[in-house]
Amino acid sequence: MDDDLRRVVERELALLDPRVRRDPAQVRALLHPDFVEYGASGRVWDRTSVVEATGGGTDPIEARDLEPRRVGEDVVLLTYRSVAAGREALRSSTWIRDAAAGWLLLFHQGTPVP
Repeated sequence: MDDDLRRVVERELALLDPRVRRDPAQVRALLHPDFVEYGASGRVWDRTSVVEATGGGTDPIEARDLEPRRVGEDVVLLTYRSVAAGREALRSSTWIRDAAAGWLLLFHQGTPVP
């Protein structure tokens, strides 16, 4: 795995870390200003709503089978499975490299696993 792919995985895992999730500045620093999420709940989230919703989270989120794939020079697709509070979901994240901020999460989707 090259450095870019490794960095994207690190940043995704940071977003799952309760310590990071409780710090709005850290969450904002990882999300692109145009961030959109189609959540496993069926809800559509933007950057502001995700920052607000993650602030109180203390439950751990486990990530398994992380597979980063380069889609372009400055675009990485990351897929994995998450487990949180007994619920499992398939996840996909699109990360883009910003010249000033580095890798930022532009899009995320969660699909519940029955």
